[in-house]
Amino acid sequence: MRLATLKRGGRDGTLVAVSDDGARVAPVTGYATLQAALDDWDAAQDALTAAVKAAASGEAVAPDDFAAPLPRAWQWLDGSAFTNHAKLMETAFNMPPIETDLPLMYQGMSHQFIAPTDDVPFPSEADGIDFEGEFGVITDDVPMGCCAADALGHVRFVVLINDWSLRAIAPVEMKTGFGWIQAKPACSVAPFAVTPDALGDAWRDGRVCLPLTVEVDGEWFGHPNGAAMAYGFHELIAHAARSRSLPAGTIIGSGTVSNAEHETVGSTCLSERRAIEIIAHGAPKTAFLPFGSRVAMRAGEGASPFGVIDQRVVKG
Repeated sequence: MRLATLKRGGRDGTLVAVSDDGARVAPVTGYATLQAALDDWDAAQDALTAAVKAAASGEAVAPDDFAAPLPRAWQWLDGSAFTNHAKLMETAFNMPPIETDLPLMYQGMSHQFIAPTDDVPFPSEADGIDFEGEFGVITDDVPMGCCAADALGHVRFVVLINDWSLRAIAPVEMKTGFGWIQAKPACSVAPFAVTPDALGDAWRDGRVCLPLTVEVDGEWFGHPNGAAMAYGFHELIAHAARSRSLPAGTIIGSGTVSNAEHETVGSTCLSERRAIEIIAHGAPKTAFLPFGSRVAMRAGEGASPFGVIDQRVVKG
């Protein structure tokens, strides 16, 4: 099952089921938004199944018609589950490793997720505009204390995310010890939220085992595979739910997808490529994004099951 949200219908958009080719949609009777369906998941199944069948001959749509699947969410929790990314950052910037056996995670802003083809505004090029390609999951209601063994049963959808970052601001905020505010603006999300079963063998052990391909201004930047997560999404969910419940509509991110074979598969963020350049040459060669840059992301080797993020960076 693939669901999406059209931009029409108010701040939370209009929920639709999506045809296999992504070109046609059908509304979900009785459920105006994805959040409404998540809140009433079991009862919504008949309506969702009917909409999926109707989508094959439904309304024709264009990429610009889609909002993010959840234009705003109750909670956005982003992990950092790729060990290679952390090792490169520590080596390049001479930072001690973080001494913990727990997954790394922070809580980011969730009141806005940017549509997959909308321009993305930023205040200044001097802030160090960067992208981060990630996979994410959307949960139903997760009880406090949920263990990893039970957590995958709470994953309702898998999504593709561009977690925008402002690298010049991040080190200043990190030193305060209070976490990120200015360095982490709104994320972008690909148009289609996909149920885990629809991913087939690409959904294994709580991981999206697909390459995440990034292009910058039409040029290949990287295609590392999501299978390399040190912690699966079930473990990230259990970590987040240790001392609190998670509401339906919680989005949890994998962190920057990164592989040890970065020489051949590239990266999904500028900061990692710059770290590789620092290690190899003593200084970075790749600049952060200027206004007018275009960043595209997709997953898989054929048609992306999540659709495509394709956006231009602009002056806000």
